[in-house]
Amino acid sequence: MADLKSLFRPDAVAVVGASKSPGKVGHSILMNIIKSGYKGKIYPINPKESEIEGLKCYPSVSEIKADLAVIVIPAGGVLQVAEECGRQGIRNLIVITAGFKEVGREGAELESRLVEICKKYSINLVGPNCLGIMDTHSPLDASFAPKFALPGEIAFISQSGALGAAILDWSVGRGLGFSKFISLGNKAGLDEADFIESLADDPDTKVILCYLESINRGQRFMDVAREASKKKPVIVYKSGVSAAGARAASSHTGSLAGNDRSYEAAFKQCGVLRVKKLEDLFSLATAFTTEPLPAGNTVAVVTNAGGAGIITTDNIEASGLKMAQPSESTVEELKKGLPPAANFHNPFDVLGDARADRYEYALERVLADPNVNNVIVLLTPQAVTESDATAEAIIRCWKKDPRKPLVTSFIGGQAVEGARRKFEEAGIPTYNFPEAAVGVIDGLARYAAWRERAEKARAEEMVLDPEPDREKVKKIIAAVRADGRNTLLGSEAAEVAEAYKIPAAPSVLARTSEEAVAAARDMGFPVVMKLAAPKVTHKTDLGGVALNIKTEEGVKETFERILRNLKEKLPDAVAYGVEVQKMMPPGRELIIGMSRDPQFGPMIMFGMGGIYVNLLQDVSFRMAYRLTKSEIEDMLQETKAYKLLKGYRGEAPADIPALVDAVARIAALTIDFPDIAELDINPVFAYEKGLSALDVKIILTKE
Repeated sequence: MADLKSLFRPDAVAVVGASKSPGKVGHSILMNIIKSGYKGKIYPINPKESEIEGLKCYPSVSEIKADLAVIVIPAGGVLQVAEECGRQGIRNLIVITAGFKEVGREGAELESRLVEICKKYSINLVGPNCLGIMDTHSPLDASFAPKFALPGEIAFISQSGALGAAILDWSVGRGLGFSKFISLGNKAGLDEADFIESLADDPDTKVILCYLESINRGQRFMDVAREASKKKPVIVYKSGVSAAGARAASSHTGSLAGNDRSYEAAFKQCGVLRVKKLEDLFSLATAFTTEPLPAGNTVAVVTNAGGAGIITTDNIEASGLKMAQPSESTVEELKKGLPPAANFHNPFDVLGDARADRYEYALERVLADPNVNNVIVLLTPQAVTESDATAEAIIRCWKKDPRKPLVTSFIGGQAVEGARRKFEEAGIPTYNFPEAAVGVIDGLARYAAWRERAEKARAEEMVLDPEPDREKVKKIIAAVRADGRNTLLGSEAAEVAEAYKIPAAPSVLARTSEEAVAAARDMGFPVVMKLAAPKVTHKTDLGGVALNIKTEEGVKETFERILRNLKEKLPDAVAYGVEVQKMMPPGRELIIGMSRDPQFGPMIMFGMGGIYVNLLQDVSFRMAYRLTKSEIEDMLQETKAYKLLKGYRGEAPADIPALVDAVARIAALTIDFPDIAELDINPVFAYEKGLSALDVKIILTKE
């Protein structure tokens, strides 16, 4: 773990490229450090000046002692300065300068040399091509942003400097404070994982926010984010989610995966809350600084307008939340104090003529109900509405019992502005419309649920018993490579599955009709026969698959017909023979697969299998890295197929533990063998006892 204390709280700062000229970046950064109230020594570095802003100027960093150097000179001079900093014992560099890998090959080479210098001297490097950093509690503004952030408890990491500057400007107008602001730039040295790891133990930070366009060290990010999320929320807005980012793939898993699926799965596993709108990033963050974590996901809605209540209910039910069912005693209490026309069940409608006292009466009783975990209070201004007084009543109720998250949505304009200000001053999140309120409660509840699961999760890695035969898989892959192929034959892939103790339908490669007959006789009829031609993807379309063959004569005729069909339709295709497979009894058709993601490694897919897998897309994903049994169980439960597996309309349940074990073994296989680029088992037949892998497809990486 990089020690970043001296980066954010240095005893002395050098500004290399400091300038007397207003409007130049070197002048802006120096002035920002001075105006931020920084208490340490400031050394302007400029060989052409003797003093700047009353501070003695130095010709080079070789003449000063500092913990941090901020570099704003042209790119061509940065390497020499970095070397001087290293020799002088400066262990933190912020390189504001652009002109590195973002400009092309020459810039990338320059950046690579900068990284090597920083490694040689154990220097923490921020950037290059970044806006800089801020720490409002030091205080230190080592950036060229136009405004210094207000002090607060939210740390913000941004991969975009321009966006970061805009957010800082917006935040000052909104009164939103930050503990730290970090512009990542090109991430040549420190990246989001390093900063998240440091911020997890930062006493000034309650919430970690990130705007990210990419993650380079996926598995390290997962490790760091998982540990950080156990201490405080990590909330990410990840851009670049379009389908254009998905690579072409020949397996079902690969075609369904896509680049964004891997981020979604990784974030889910390590407790990161992902938002889809920038506004939600800050709405959720501010809620975490004032609201308690809920004990569950039930929500009560108190409203003076039926329409607003219905909209909120729709959004609650569309999310992962549930409408709270009030206890009988709560309903009876509400009936005593509310008009007969009110709605005493959730959503609780106190009617359009409700004044502050009626809201207070209802809210006190709803908050006290043990079946209620979260509360949303709505108000629309009507003729007799007391917006300000109602806000004060809500604040009183929450202060009496602040154990449950409470958010408000006063829908309107000038009539509710005063009430909104009262909520903001009291630390109660308030939103213009109820959708945002529901989104915040959903985020609080999801994070609380993840924290609870993380605390209960066992620390040990998944244990496979019995152990797989890794040596056998090594030999199979080596033989396929030696044959000049990157696609395994079905029989080879079935052997790999069996080596990892995943039950597969017996399969034998037959090169002659006599071998096919012998194989069928040994495994028992009926059998399935499939063309063994690695470069033929759609074997069914050219008559390369035959089912339910019950006789030796049928096997012989089918063997000859399959090879004849291939010769007629694809005369140049190479066939290795025909695979004979035991025809298994029907079961529930599922798919287990893997697609290798460049950032996070193997991504596992589970869902409804068979011929409709791409059409129905009833699938869920997890990263194989550090996948746990409970995460696999969650993965299964996310699919509609799970209802069938549990037993539907009188059917016996399938062997879910066997499926969990199979997914765990696929995860282990794909981590053990990085050679495997894609894997599909489709279908997997799930039975009341056990399972059977019918069609196993494995594609290796290109050497």
